[in-house]
Amino acid sequence: MMILPGATVRVKNSQDTYYRFEGLVQRVSDGKVGVLFEGGNWDKLVTFRLSELELVETTAGRKAGKKS
Repeated sequence: MMILPGATVRVKNSQDTYYRFEGLVQRVSDGKVGVLFEGGNWDKLVTFRLSELELVETTAGRKAGKKS
């Protein structure tokens, strides 16, 4: 899968301060990705190498068999 602006990603580098944080991709350039983290009263834009991130599945599935 490709990481593009607007995608939700998770930091998978266990040595990083932001390990397992999820954020929104703002830009992709030269193998680096700018990720925006938002949390209550703070926002932070951090740059990572592409290899340090993984895509997060954001689609919410409906339960099968449930009818309204």
